[in-house]
Amino acid sequence: MILQALVDYYDRKANDSESGIAPQGWERKELPFLIVIDQDGKLVNVEDTQEMEGKKKRAKSFLVPQSENRTNGIAPNFLWDNVEYVVGKVGKGKESRVAEQHKAFKERLEEHAGTPAIDSVLAFLARPTKLEELEAFPAWKDAADTDAFISFKLVGQPEPVFRDREVMRIVDSPDDDGVDLQACLVSGTQDALTIKHTPIKGVQGTKASGGRIVSFNFPAACSFGKSQGANAPVGETTAFKYTTALNTLLGKDSKQKMAVGDATMVFWAGKRHSFENDFASLLQGNKDDPDQLTEAVTALFQSIHDGAYDEDKEDTTFYILGMAPNASRISIRFWHVGTIAQMANSIATYFDDLSIVHGPAVQDHLPLWRLLVSVAAQGKTENIPPKLAGDVMRSILGNLPFPESLLQAAVQRAKIDNSSLYEYPRAKLIKACLNRKWRVGNPNNERSLNMSLDKDNINIGYRLGRLFATLERIQQDANPGINATIRDKFYAAASSTPATVFGNLMRLKNHHLSKIENQGCVIFFEKLLGEIIYQSDDKPGISAFPAHLSLADQGQFAIGYYHQKQDFFSKKVDTDNQ
Repeated sequence: MILQALVDYYDRKANDSESGIAPQGWERKELPFLIVIDQDGKLVNVEDTQEMEGKKKRAKSFLVPQSENRTNGIAPNFLWDNVEYVVGKVGKGKESRVAEQHKAFKERLEEHAGTPAIDSVLAFLARPTKLEELEAFPAWKDAADTDAFISFKLVGQPEPVFRDREVMRIVDSPDDDGVDLQACLVSGTQDALTIKHTPIKGVQGTKASGGRIVSFNFPAACSFGKSQGANAPVGETTAFKYTTALNTLLGKDSKQKMAVGDATMVFWAGKRHSFENDFASLLQGNKDDPDQLTEAVTALFQSIHDGAYDEDKEDTTFYILGMAPNASRISIRFWHVGTIAQMANSIATYFDDLSIVHGPAVQDHLPLWRLLVSVAAQGKTENIPPKLAGDVMRSILGNLPFPESLLQAAVQRAKIDNSSLYEYPRAKLIKACLNRKWRVGNPNNERSLNMSLDKDNINIGYRLGRLFATLERIQQDANPGINATIRDKFYAAASSTPATVFGNLMRLKNHHLSKIENQGCVIFFEKLLGEIIYQSDDKPGISAFPAHLSLADQGQFAIGYYHQKQDFFSKKVDTDNQ
């Protein structure tokens, strides 16, 4: 299913003349340097294709003959490769091996001697002083020092030699004589079998050389008498299409990829659709410009709220693939398929679950990256638990409860970190965790959490959170400008083992109230404490402080505390009329 969907995506892009996706036998590759020669093979220049992009140089991208699958063996690319292969310049490799690599590079070209452009390259490579001649050009030092990918260009021609018409004909017409054809498991057509699939590059955590999602490299994984790709026959055409599609989605300039914890996610639609670009704003993090990102998330929310995707009459399919590194291979972390309308509905529910009251200085909607950072140690992206982001993503797309580990992380960080920077996003997550859990299964008939203060919520955790926020506010009014409050010292114990601290806090409250000179303010707080603690006609009182709170009730405590604080901030107490 995954490979077929990627093949379909390749076919869709191949039919779009503006997509720039590579045709079979070719691939996109950045070549920082080109050796410019004349028709006789004489060196003319070393051309640097790099241009400044932001603060870094970026090499020009070319459509080059498809690279060879190589690990430890010697397998030269056709008319382009690194400096060691192309001109035999010894860099990181041993001199003897570099000589073998360069010899193999020339021998591959000699198979097509008689093609004018290739003959010119062979003439240059035959020059015994070619390395000394190259050193006369300033750009060559950078090329040699970095073992960069290089190729050749004939003087006066706009493109490298591999874009010569006769050379392109060679690449487009490979010699298939004597190739054994087998049925491809994906397409069902007869095709040459792919022994080693092209590496997938761009998945975070994998080697620079990439990894494979289809591979067999130890006997226990192989069927009897079969090796490598023969265990799951995939035709060369299918293998090229799916690997090219996936590498395109993972490319440097792709807007259809994002990091999700330790996983890398790509997504695409069954046909061209604006949702492909809009979807990225849900998660993607941009430390350089977080405000722009937040605006993009808000725009996505508004589009969904306005029903922009509800009228997708053709039920366009949307695919989401999450991948993570696994040694030299790539493992599939998650795979989700649905219509764009279904995806939009799931995201709308997600936004609704996150909605919570906040101050004027923060935005309504935050990308998931900003939310997850709030539950990570030291507020660092690299400290987000590896599997957490992928599990959360699955929950969002499937409209499922969030993993218990997310609630646990949010509650734990609330006890340790009282930074106002993370209080709001953490409250959003805790509210969403609890509401999604209750929506699926609610044996205790818990009421869902509101966006703002809910005076009718009788949950013990929620009421204790409100009580703690009120006691803190009393302390602050009694000691204007105080640097540390009961939040700093007692929040962890109050939210998990209330009986150990609330008795002392209630006695301390009496001392604080006695210091407040404004009696209207004192009366207001006493009324509020009575509302929270004591029994009324429609709700029970707090008869005793519990010894322990469950994880869910600790989450309720956090929301009760947050709601009550926001209620204090949202309206100034009219002390003159209390």
